[in-house]
Amino acid sequence: MHFVYDVFKMQAIMVKIPRPWLLNRIEDRFRHNPAVLLLGPRQCGKTTLARQFAATRSTEYFDLEDPADYTRLEQPMTALKDRRGWVVLDEAQLLPEIFPVLRVLADRDPLPARFLLLGSASPDLVRGVSESLAGRVALIPMSGFNLTEVGLESLRALWWRGGLPRSFLAGTDLESVRWREDFIQTFLERDLRRFGVQVPPQAMRRFWHMAAHYHGQIWNASEIGRSLGEGHTTVKRHLDNLTGALVMRQLPPWFENLGKRQVKSPKVYLRDSGLLHTLLGVNSLSALEAHPKLGASWEGFAMEEVLRITGDREAYFWATQSGAELDLLVFSGGKRLGFEFKYADAPSITRSIKTAHQDLQLERLFVVAPGDKSYPLNDWAEVLSIRDLEKCLENLAGV
Repeated sequence: MHFVYDVFKMQAIMVKIPRPWLLNRIEDRFRHNPAVLLLGPRQCGKTTLARQFAATRSTEYFDLEDPADYTRLEQPMTALKDRRGWVVLDEAQLLPEIFPVLRVLADRDPLPARFLLLGSASPDLVRGVSESLAGRVALIPMSGFNLTEVGLESLRALWWRGGLPRSFLAGTDLESVRWREDFIQTFLERDLRRFGVQVPPQAMRRFWHMAAHYHGQIWNASEIGRSLGEGHTTVKRHLDNLTGALVMRQLPPWFENLGKRQVKSPKVYLRDSGLLHTLLGVNSLSALEAHPKLGASWEGFAMEEVLRITGDREAYFWATQSGAELDLLVFSGGKRLGFEFKYADAPSITRSIKTAHQDLQLERLFVVAPGDKSYPLNDWAEVLSIRDLEKCLENLAGV
């Protein structure tokens, strides 16, 4: 069964969950740049956010998925050169020849128009921007709803349903599950092809299911290739395609000269917890709580919340061949911050945590847990409730 949603009704509902941080960031970037790129996966709310931004401004809106708008932009210089105010180009990667034109338009002085580009993380979009708009465009990554936006009372619902707005806002859990199933099907059958990925949907579906079972684990392309009957270079390409579409994350390893054999392959995660649960075949929150991937699911969910606050440009995991490991290492403000993610009522300091603190010379180490209370474990480590996460990290100097 496929659910058909009233787009305008859904956007009206989504507006009730404000996203002021993103709106303020768009406004701030436009103070210094003629173009801003809002980059995120399909259905994460980019269009709704752009319409909110445009509501109080003189704005021309082009949706490249609309045949009429696409036709209007087939001669982009003619269509855009006389525009004033703000111009929104939704799904801009569908017309890559527009980027050289935007470079010319962005270099005008005085500048009559600024451009807000929306893209679903297509490699074509990123390449087009980097080649044509270098130094002229600010990139803002975007995902689905986060804990700050939906409120702490919705923690379990956000974790279970994921942050994609239509999944999170569905009337029932069953509708949420079915919407995610439809999303996965549409993403594999249509969206990836529009990004230039020419892989049969069934082959990519098998790979994505396999990758879901590796969520939170160190990537082993050869092992997965053998399971799927494909070469390790092919499965690596599949992973890169899904990472490029911002539905998966490859967390790189950190290694330095410690006199120990360290892991040098990435860990992999599905970035949206709701999609992870659907690909794992977990159809309820109670089923998740009894599932063997419960801890890994919590790790990925909590990690995305941390990286939203700290940024992911200087983020790694660390592991040695002897078994010592740190889930997340973040460099921020010249400090090394360590994170472990434990779905437990009373996490404690493990031998692995002690080794990571000593070998990596961590400034602080946080064990992020789902409980209500945060408390110190010693003078350099503490249990941090995910409910206190944003306040704690923002209070740290340099974060």
